[in-house]
Amino acid sequence: MKDKHQSSLSKLVAKLALAVVGMFAFGFALVPLYDVICEITGLNGKTGGRYEYQAETVGVDESREVTVQFAASNNAGMSWEFRPMQNQVTVHPGELTEVTFYARNPTGKRMIAQAIPSVAPSRSADYLRKTECFCFTQQVLEAGEEVEMPLLFFVDQAIPGDIHKFTLSYTLFDVTQNFAGRDLSAK
Repeated sequence: MKDKHQSSLSKLVAKLALAVVGMFAFGFALVPLYDVICEITGLNGKTGGRYEYQAETVGVDESREVTVQFAASNNAGMSWEFRPMQNQVTVHPGELTEVTFYARNPTGKRMIAQAIPSVAPSRSADYLRKTECFCFTQQVLEAGEEVEMPLLFFVDQAIPGDIHKFTLSYTLFDVTQNFAGRDLSAK
C-alpha cells in the first residue's frame, strides 16, 4: 500500500512539475504570440516603426482633413508628469506635422522611461507614419529634469475616406530596472 501511495505521489509531483514548466514556457511565448495576433487582426492599434518622409514622393491631399487627437498616461508606478502639448491637430493626408510632448521627472533620482504608442480606432494605425518619435528610444531624465519631446508624423494618403478622426495615445513605463548595473552617464 505504501509503495502504491508513493508511486501515486511521484506521478502527481511529476505532473505538477510539468505543468509549471509548461506555464513558464507559455509565459515566454505570449509576447511574440501577442505581436502576431495584433499584426494579423489589427488589434491594439500598434503603430509601425520609423518612416522616411520624402516630399517629392509623398503628395499632400489638400482636399481632405483628418483630426489627430493625442493622449498620454502613465503606467502604474510611473511618477513622471507626462502630457501632449497639443490635444489635437487637423492635418491634410501626406502633410508632415510636428507636435510636442512634455515630460518631467519629479523624483529625486535618475529614471529611464519608455513610451508605448497605441492608435484608436485600431485600423487607423495602418495609416499613421512617424518619422521621428520619442517612443523610438528610452528617455533618461535626471532628478527634477523636464523635457519637450518632438513627434513628427504624417497620415498616409491611402487612409479610408470614412476615417476623419483618430487618437494617438502613449503610455509611459518606468524601465529603470531594465538598465540596472549599466553605465547611464551618457544619455
